[in-house]
Amino acid sequence: MTTRLLRTVTAVGLLLGAAACSSSGSSNPLDATSGSSGGSGSTGGKTVVVGSANFPENVLLASIYSQALKAKGVKVEEKFNIGSREVLYGQLQNGSLSVLPEYNGALLAYLDAKNTATGTEAVNAALQKALPSSLGLLDSAPAEDKDSLSVTQETADKYQLKSIADLSAKAGEFAIGGPPEFKSRREQQLKDIYGLAFKEWKPTGDTTANALKDGSIQVGNVFTTDPKIVQFKLVPLTDPKNLFSSQNVTPLINKTGVDATAAGALNAVSAKLDTPGLTQLMKRVSVDKEDPSAVAKDWLKSNGLG
Repeated sequence: MTTRLLRTVTAVGLLLGAAACSSSGSSNPLDATSGSSGGSGSTGGKTVVVGSANFPENVLLASIYSQALKAKGVKVEEKFNIGSREVLYGQLQNGSLSVLPEYNGALLAYLDAKNTATGTEAVNAALQKALPSSLGLLDSAPAEDKDSLSVTQETADKYQLKSIADLSAKAGEFAIGGPPEFKSRREQQLKDIYGLAFKEWKPTGDTTANALKDGSIQVGNVFTTDPKIVQFKLVPLTDPKNLFSSQNVTPLINKTGVDATAAGALNAVSAKLDTPGLTQLMKRVSVDKEDPSAVAKDWLKSNGLG
C-alpha cells in the first residue's frame, strides 16, 4: 500500500469512487437504470448531490464535477469537506450523496486489501467485482495522484532520464528520499522490479521536493499532483512496470441518483483531466491560494465544458 494511501486513510479517510475507464471496455453502470439522456432536468428532476472529502484536491475535483453538471442543466447540491471514508461511503450507499470523486487504486485497497492489481484496467476490473450493486463506476480520468520517483529537470536532462528504468546506470551514485517508511516498503521492490540499488536512502518526508531542489537527494518520492512539481520544475519518471498502483481520478456514483445526462457530463470531465493539468490547478489552489470554485470554473471554460 502506498504512502499516499496510508496518509489519506488516516488523515482524510480517502474518498470513494472507483474507476472504470472507457479503455477498459467496461459497460456503463447506468445502462439499466438511466432515464432520458436528453438536455436539462437530469435524473427526472431529482437533485444530484456531489460530495467530497476534506482536503483541497478533492474539494477542487468535486467543484469541477458540480459545475460540469450544472452546465448540462442538472440540478445540483454541493456537500463538500464531509470527512472520513466511512461516512462518505455510507452516505453514498444510502443515497444521501450521488457522486464522489475517488482514486481507483485507493478504493480497491479499501474494499479488497489483498488485491494486487496495479494497472488502470486491472484495478478497474477488480473494483467492478468488489463494489456493491447499488454503486457504479464512471470513466477514469488519465489524471492520477500517486507515488512517483521524481528528479529535477537538470538531472533528467543531464542523464537522459524519462522512466524509472533509466535510473539503472546511476542509482548506485544517487541518494533517494521520501517518507520515513519509504525505504522499508520500496527498497526491495525497486531491486526486484527495476534492478535499482541506491547509494543512500534519506527520510525526507514532506520536504522531499525541497531536498530535490537543494540537491541533498537526486531522486525523491513525490506525489504526482504535488504543486511543488510545477513550482520547482520537477520531472516525475514514468513507471512502465507499475511499481506504484494506479490512482486514477474517477467518479463513484449511486446508480439511482445519476442518469445518462449526468453521467455524460462527468465522463466528459474525465476525458479532459490529466495529471499535469490537475497539478497546475492544485498549484493555483494550494500555492496561490485561489478559490477552488473559481479554479474549477476556469478549467471547465477552457476545456469547453462550462
